[in-house]
Amino acid sequence: MNKYEIMFIVKPTLEEASIKKAFENIKKLLTDNKATILEEKEMGQRELAYEIKKHKTGYYFLLVVEASSEAIAEFNRIANISDDIIRSLVTKY
Repeated sequence: MNKYEIMFIVKPTLEEASIKKAFENIKKLLTDNKATILEEKEMGQRELAYEIKKHKTGYYFLLVVEASSEAIAEFNRIANISDDIIRSLVTKY
């Protein structure tokens, strides 16, 4: 298992409860795929450097996980098809 840093941005047009639910769903997805969450950080709403899908701001979340490549592949698959997540980045530690 390798260490990864996962950052993703959630749409700012969602209600606060929906934003928290999106974050919890991602954490559950990772733990269901046998990943261990070492750190989690909710960075709040920030202005984007450029417009993404007609949004100028977004809610940033950061996770440091120890996971297999299969868990990361599943995260990428879900992040790409999710309407709530507008951008994600996975970096190997």
